[in-house]
Amino acid sequence: MNDNKLKILLVDDEVDILEFISYNLEKEGYVVYTGKNGLEAIKLAEIHQPNLIILDVMMPEMDGIAACEEIRKIPSLNNTMIAFLTARGEDYSQIAGFEAGADDYITKPVRPKVLISRVKALLKRTGDSPAPVAYPENPGTVSIGNLIIDKERYLIRMDEKEMILPRKEFELLSLLVSKPGKVFTREEIYATVWGENVVVGDRTIDVHIRKLREKIGNDHIKTLKGIGYKFVE
Repeated sequence: MNDNKLKILLVDDEVDILEFISYNLEKEGYVVYTGKNGLEAIKLAEIHQPNLIILDVMMPEMDGIAACEEIRKIPSLNNTMIAFLTARGEDYSQIAGFEAGADDYITKPVRPKVLISRVKALLKRTGDSPAPVAYPENPGTVSIGNLIIDKERYLIRMDEKEMILPRKEFELLSLLVSKPGKVFTREEIYATVWGENVVVGDRTIDVHIRKLREKIGNDHIKTLKGIGYKFVE
């Protein structure tokens, strides 16, 4: 096996979907591992350390939402992208997925070309090609007030308490902190944190802002209604 090949973990309880998607991904040169439920997803993710995990939502034993939440607690998988592949198109399902730490949401049935395009867009933001977040110039840690951001470990420290954030929450916070007081529009946030080629729901930013406020308090991230958000010390 070529160690330089990008690895994808595909998890779905429908065998025909596993075979169809695996075939199309392998044609593109990806190494594909497969599982059939959320418990297998967690185990296989720890073993293979994939660049991307594609999860179905509705699965036996453990669903995709719960599996995603558990995977996001594993530090070695902080840089792994997660996309949900599901027939459920309801808005509440998408919100639950993003709250769990997902990076994208793909509704099936999906055409192979569309799937490959989305996969390529996600994989551009992994490993040696992360999303172009506007970090300050100084590498390592960033301190602002009582908040310390460790960019290498996706970890923040606040009032002596350490927290490991899901990738997108960390990148969103890092973007806001990069220019305290600056108002970042929703369009700027989408383009910088999620990428212009990734389709996400309208409430994605709101969900991530709410999760950040739960962790660092309500005083640091201010909403400018109809415009965007800013970080204040």
